[in-house]
Amino acid sequence: MQTSTLEPIAAAASSAVRINPFNAPLGAEVLGLDLAQPLDDRLFRRIHQAHLDHHVLVFRHQRITPAQQIAFSRRFGPLQIHVLRQFQLQHHPEILVVSNVKRDGRPVGLGDAGHYWHSDLSYKEKPSLGSMLHAQQLPADGGDTLFANMHLAYDTLPVALKKAIEGRAAEHDYLAQYAQLQRRNPWRPDLTDAQKAEVPPVRHPVVRIHPETGRRALFVSEHFTTRIIGVPEQESRALLDELFAHSVRPEHVYRQRWQPHDMVFWDNRSVMHLATGCPDDQPRTLYRTTIEGDAPF
Repeated sequence: MQTSTLEPIAAAASSAVRINPFNAPLGAEVLGLDLAQPLDDRLFRRIHQAHLDHHVLVFRHQRITPAQQIAFSRRFGPLQIHVLRQFQLQHHPEILVVSNVKRDGRPVGLGDAGHYWHSDLSYKEKPSLGSMLHAQQLPADGGDTLFANMHLAYDTLPVALKKAIEGRAAEHDYLAQYAQLQRRNPWRPDLTDAQKAEVPPVRHPVVRIHPETGRRALFVSEHFTTRIIGVPEQESRALLDELFAHSVRPEHVYRQRWQPHDMVFWDNRSVMHLATGCPDDQPRTLYRTTIEGDAPF
């Protein structure tokens, strides 16, 4: 009797949620959903499928706590802890603080996160399934995030370029651009030997197959991919430069213009992203959780 009473309630709650695809190569907004409340299995399956279909979901008007963000993230899998533990949210190590705010002369978060196009944690043996970024404080100007559809990027590759990368693997290295970022941003911390030991270079397929949809996607980025294995250095560099440029053509990209209390959930197996930046004197703070994925194949 209890089940028959609850099922119509769950169905009504699910029907009140609207998923509106953007007029863009990827992405949809989710309206009418309060992530402060637990999702029943039916609604969770709907959100999960929408994430697979659209690659980026923008949950509007989410006044949730860090603990609630963590709980929702864990519905999709175990969470990964970023190597920059200096920027963990106090009492919530699962959350990386992305912020340009300084307190007592020190940054409270990673202020230059996303300076280069990348897929989160592609430098790990098990890169991220997806990331959730919840807006806490937004600047009046700038602060947009760009997302590139890497399935579409692969599908539209010239035939000759597809053949050149077929079956190839590439190296991903967290430290590849780290010194360059430190030259740009004196607040980016030095890494300890223990931190460096956490992020040795790894190898992944240049073209990965999405484990849930079976779709192929390019899996290289200007931030972390250093070389294509088994290819002469100059040829590797030329191939990567061509792949990078093709991936982020305007027809592959969606621009997220943040609204207060947005939480954005993107699929790192399907997209790359880039932070466009904002004026230094305008505070910007967001909380990020990162969900562990599978070893790419």
